[in-house]
Amino acid sequence: MTLFDTTLFDKRRPAEGTPARTPQKAARKARKEAARAKARRNGLDERLLGPRPKHRKQHRTLFLSDIHLGTPGCKAELLLDFLRHNDADTFYLVGDIIDGWRIKRSWYWNAAHNAVVQEFLRKARKGAAIIYVPGNHDEALRDYTGLNFGGVDVIGEAIHETADGRQFLVIHGDQFDSVVKYAKWLAHLGDRAYGFALALNNWLHEIRRFFGLSYWSLSSYLKNRVKNAVEYISSYEQAVARSARERGVDGVICGHIHHAEIRDFDGVLYCNDGDWVESCTALSEDETGALSLITWQTFSWDTDLANGETEPADEDDLPQTVPTAA
Repeated sequence: MTLFDTTLFDKRRPAEGTPARTPQKAARKARKEAARAKARRNGLDERLLGPRPKHRKQHRTLFLSDIHLGTPGCKAELLLDFLRHNDADTFYLVGDIIDGWRIKRSWYWNAAHNAVVQEFLRKARKGAAIIYVPGNHDEALRDYTGLNFGGVDVIGEAIHETADGRQFLVIHGDQFDSVVKYAKWLAHLGDRAYGFALALNNWLHEIRRFFGLSYWSLSSYLKNRVKNAVEYISSYEQAVARSARERGVDGVICGHIHHAEIRDFDGVLYCNDGDWVESCTALSEDETGALSLITWQTFSWDTDLANGETEPADEDDLPQTVPTAA
């Protein structure tokens, strides 16, 4: 027999003025912590797991292509940082978002790649329109045009009308690549060589980051100095612009060649939104209809963008997990 009931001390009570934590909230917090721990183990920077910045740049439309999720060359962390700091009413994913060619050969998918997919789905849940125009590396999705997956509309091509009334043809652009169209085996061979160059590029990028140097693309440097590559880019741009003129539109927005540019071809505005393996660029339309290129080669915490208020974390901040392998 005891002098007092010790069971009164077995249950922890919340501090005075602090609401008791429900089992649901405790379980949700545990899931978040577990997912973030897994993301950290898979190489996703802790600074990309916290609350989003409160004051984000708002665009009318953002165009992104050639992300190549599923490849080691994809700059998924930089893209995730970009998406957390930029919102839009409409996102166009202009092909080669997921690299089916590479995934068929071997599986590569880490936490950052998965976080990018989840970020796009989150934006769709928050009300943004997500329009996916497949390219040659994700050509399997062309069999599903007209369908909607988790708020993402898959279409073969689009006509986008800007705020100032201009009409732009939105296509990936592989339709104008004679190698992809008529010699696919050669395109696959070139893709392997390009992958090797990107692997070297990643190695150099990590070394430069260690010494505090800015991003620099070896593959882009070589491409811009090889005569045949320069001639190929020029002929590609002219062919795409010519097709847009024949379609009777004011311009064309495409990707495919990993070369961001805005250029006028005899009254037809050619816009290439670049890529996220070399240039790390996107095409933006503002509320007046003006188009411009955004380059995001530096993380926000290396600039003043990281200094500001953040939003409270919500359930959508929970990183979803998938099997990962290098």
